[in-house]
Amino acid sequence: MAISDMLESTDTTAATTTTLPHTGSDLRKRPAAAVTREVSDCTSKIKDSESDDSARESVTYSGSEDSLLGKSCEDDRNHTGAAIESENRTTTVNDGGKKIANSQDRGTDFNAAKLSYRPSAPAHRRIKESPLSSDLIFRQSHAGLFNLCIVVLVAVNSRLIIENLMKYGWLIRTGFWFSSRSLRDWPLLMCCLTLPIFPLAAFIVERLVQQKYISEPVVVLLHVIITTASVCYPVFVILRCDSAVLFGVVLMLFACIVWLKLVSYAHTNYDMRALTKSIEKEDVLPSSLNPDYPHNVSFKSLTYFMVAPTLCYQPCYPRTPALRKRWVVRQLLKLIIFTGVMGFIIEQYINPIVKNSQHPLKGNLLYAIERVLKLSVPNLYVWLCMFYCFFHLWLNILAELLRFGDREFYKDWWNAKTVEEYWRMWNMPVHKWMVRHIYFPCLRNGISKGVASLIAFLVSAVFHELCIAVPCHMFKLWAFIGIMLQVPLVMITNYLQNKFRNSMVGNMIFWFIFCILGQPMCVLLYYHDLMNRKGQTE
Repeated sequence: MAISDMLESTDTTAATTTTLPHTGSDLRKRPAAAVTREVSDCTSKIKDSESDDSARESVTYSGSEDSLLGKSCEDDRNHTGAAIESENRTTTVNDGGKKIANSQDRGTDFNAAKLSYRPSAPAHRRIKESPLSSDLIFRQSHAGLFNLCIVVLVAVNSRLIIENLMKYGWLIRTGFWFSSRSLRDWPLLMCCLTLPIFPLAAFIVERLVQQKYISEPVVVLLHVIITTASVCYPVFVILRCDSAVLFGVVLMLFACIVWLKLVSYAHTNYDMRALTKSIEKEDVLPSSLNPDYPHNVSFKSLTYFMVAPTLCYQPCYPRTPALRKRWVVRQLLKLIIFTGVMGFIIEQYINPIVKNSQHPLKGNLLYAIERVLKLSVPNLYVWLCMFYCFFHLWLNILAELLRFGDREFYKDWWNAKTVEEYWRMWNMPVHKWMVRHIYFPCLRNGISKGVASLIAFLVSAVFHELCIAVPCHMFKLWAFIGIMLQVPLVMITNYLQNKFRNSMVGNMIFWFIFCILGQPMCVLLYYHDLMNRKGQTE
């Protein structure tokens, strides 16, 4: 009965809709005066129909002139009242049209619902894939699963922290950040403070060649001597002093950065001199190059370059308009927090695991695999914190203080499908330096792309070995071998990527090599070799 009543009301509404909306549409189409006259006539008709016969009699039997004048005045008053009433009637008709239209829409929706959800209506109309199928898995959002992974990581790592504290206690020593033994490393501090001597010497050489006091071969020889001394000097100081490994690594990193900057400074100025000579010979040059060499050799530009977060020299850099002081303070707080997190993970997790392990190449194979797998997770956390602290926080802080504009210090290397993509994206300052000063110069001199890439990896392997082997006072070449093994890994991952044509396969292979076969193995190898060296020394 309820349904039948609803259908009857729907039919009644539809019948009403067929009458009034048509009138409303006619009213909207016609001019306003015509609408007013029509509505007033309609109102007068309604009033005439409601009036008694006496009104008609008064009109019939009034034949005098006065009665006619009275009738005309009365008609004027009626017309005036009808015009005022017509406006109200028009508004009422419009509101009624809207209400009828809304009721018509509800009726249409109800009719559509009656037809769409009947038992005989088809429930399957087209071909669809499951959300986790291979065709759709990368075309939709996985924000919920990402949140689930975060919750699981927080829960699992919280349990591991509690378990570690219950098993080992608080392992961070009071002298973790600074102790009396650190005073023995003052020669390393003095060496670090004297490194600016080498950029000053390079600037003097450039000023001399600008004044044409020395020839081009002499300039090249002097730059080779300066850049070589900038690396050999810290190596000599570290090997002569029994310093801590951490301070030695920091000094070697500074020395390598100075070397890379000096090479870029000398190479760029050499190229500018060549461009200046080409202009004098009226050769055609690309408009994007700046051959104005004599005005670019300034001590101010060299000073800014040596402290700027870049390894590629150029006379001027893109600059930001202003310094954000509050932003710098926030980034400094983040830097302190994440540095503390790194120290906690190293002292509380990595040190106990490494001390309770054996040499991975000399002990039981299964035990070595277990130690490597156990070490892989905290080592990955430390590496990610180090990356975030240095490449994101510190370099952005330095760039903000210097108003350095180009802040692409890294790309989305975590999405790398091959090892080659990872090395191109994770350290953009070094990548730009390699491309600018090694790779393309090799190509311009007729060297093939494969050999040029091999030379770039060779330079990287040498500096990785220097930064680790010199502070440890031993040369086992583990870092050198690890970097050179990237060359076959590049070819293997490129082959797998071309074969499977799936970004997930290549990315999983990259993370497996990065997390398990790479850094944890190097940490164990260097730790046990370092402990063996100290044991033999004692």
